[in-house]
Amino acid sequence: MLKQLNPLPRIKAIGRNPRIDPKGSRRHPDHRYTDQEHAIHARDVHFDWSNVPLHYIPGEPMATHVIDFMHLVLPEGERAMSNTLAEALSLIEDKRLHEEVVGFVGQEATHASSHRGARERLAELGLDVEPMAQKLEWAVDNILTDRGLTGRARHEWLCERLGLFAALEHFTAVIGEWLLESETLEAAGMDPMMLDLVRWHGAEEVEHRNVAFDAYMYVDGSYARRVRTAFIATAALLGIFFASESYLFRNDPSEDKGRFWPLQLASTINRGLAPSLWFWVREIPRYLDPRFHPSQLGDIDKAVRYLAQSPAVNGENVPAAEKAEA
Repeated sequence: MLKQLNPLPRIKAIGRNPRIDPKGSRRHPDHRYTDQEHAIHARDVHFDWSNVPLHYIPGEPMATHVIDFMHLVLPEGERAMSNTLAEALSLIEDKRLHEEVVGFVGQEATHASSHRGARERLAELGLDVEPMAQKLEWAVDNILTDRGLTGRARHEWLCERLGLFAALEHFTAVIGEWLLESETLEAAGMDPMMLDLVRWHGAEEVEHRNVAFDAYMYVDGSYARRVRTAFIATAALLGIFFASESYLFRNDPSEDKGRFWPLQLASTINRGLAPSLWFWVREIPRYLDPRFHPSQLGDIDKAVRYLAQSPAVNGENVPAAEKAEA
């Protein structure tokens, strides 16, 4: 459950006028996106981890750990993102954007709890990620909160965090698109429960791809801050990714995991089992194009179609214990 936040008063002397179309929270050049009426909402999903193995992509420990990165980082990262967007709600008067932020916060909370369940399964199988997770938790609790600031400083720090999370959501939308379109994970025999988790999550990332960006543009909209926070977010995410992969590989208890994880990671990418690292470089110019809007990313129809057939969404993965309680 999200921590209750004190409402942030509007400070008229700070920040900038909203950069969005006053008729809605969209800035897509041809305005077709403005007319879409898709409602963003949290879904009741269920996952049964009891039969998921440690290496749920058979014979691919490094490819598995690339997915494990999501289980390790997302519970805390999405908590920070949800709290920041919730803090900005009192400043958002656009009714549709306000509704979307509420839906976004609910979806992110569900993502965090679902990946936390997968993380607990890894611990049961001997891969303890808590020491690394605790460092991330410390960063969220001590850096990515309002830090007790007031007045102008509090508003500016909120805008900075919104900029950071708008950039991070750009990357998650691109990865979500890859998860929906790539057939390599399924062809490699990835465990169906875990595959559904990442594709359901990826589909919702595509579904709400615009929300953090639109909230940032509404509350602040500074292009200079957008550039700065994009580079900070990219550097931080890359650093956390490589540190996490090193940790996951070193603490993998399997005797057949191989050696020298960077070479294994390169092989994993070359065989299409993980997105190319070049996308980090390729996506920065696209995000920083002044004409960019996240509605240009992904296929919303494909995302919604997957969500309509996802086993987790349709209640097909309910654990036996939950069925017994029902």
